[in-house]
Amino acid sequence: MTGNLKDLSGRKALVTGSATGLGRSIALMLAERGADVIVNCTRSVAEAEDTVSACQAFGAQTQLVVADVSTEDGARTLAEAAGRWGHLDILVNNAGITRHARDHSDLDALNRDDFMATYAVNVVGPFLLLQACKPLLEKAHQTTGRASTVLNVSSIAGVTGIGSSVAYAATKGAFNTMTISLARALAPAIRVNAICPGFIGTRWFKDEMGAEQYEKMEAGVAASVPLNVASGPDDIAASGMFFLGDGSRHVTGETLLTDAGMHLGYAPLKAR
Repeated sequence: MTGNLKDLSGRKALVTGSATGLGRSIALMLAERGADVIVNCTRSVAEAEDTVSACQAFGAQTQLVVADVSTEDGARTLAEAAGRWGHLDILVNNAGITRHARDHSDLDALNRDDFMATYAVNVVGPFLLLQACKPLLEKAHQTTGRASTVLNVSSIAGVTGIGSSVAYAATKGAFNTMTISLARALAPAIRVNAICPGFIGTRWFKDEMGAEQYEKMEAGVAASVPLNVASGPDDIAASGMFFLGDGSRHVTGETLLTDAGMHLGYAPLKAR
């Protein structure tokens, strides 16, 4: 965690996909800094309840909303929950899915349904949620004189085209472009920025490949990136906090690569 900073005291936040992993870390850091938080999941209710309890331990008012962000009904449900507070200062579009097909040359590994399902969650969902929450975000600006802030959790896959599948990389590239478009369109009331993580040591990878293979992958990532580290959820969440606080009050439309240097494509030369 980040220390007992209360620089976001009283602010209202919504974090999608926050039962586990990076979303959970962001929700906890927001709560630790004094924000009240809506925790969201679609299936991982037990884990989401644990995240709610952890946020409440920091003194945060916390709501748990089970909703599918890729649907209009889900977006409205989340916006209605935020509406109970009267406004929304912070929206974190973290929920995301993939279809694993790491050999990008195997075009038969994906079909139309794979693309549509991935786009629905990773691109359409954040748009629908922002559409539903826009009045609440604007109300926060009107009330405080401070721009509300949207953080889009994208991926280095959207920059390099390398990732769990062609479909996933394509959705994150679209998400990055949408970040720029909306930052321009929604200013000055709403700031919109994105972070692009590389490897994150979460359950997502562990469930896909098993503990032994995951450990080998983690060691391989640490050996190959310039900073020689394999990032965890807290490492990436800490970078995201910059965009959610006043330190970035003059920043919008930015995409921050939070990948330990993975996009550079090589590890540093070691002294011999």
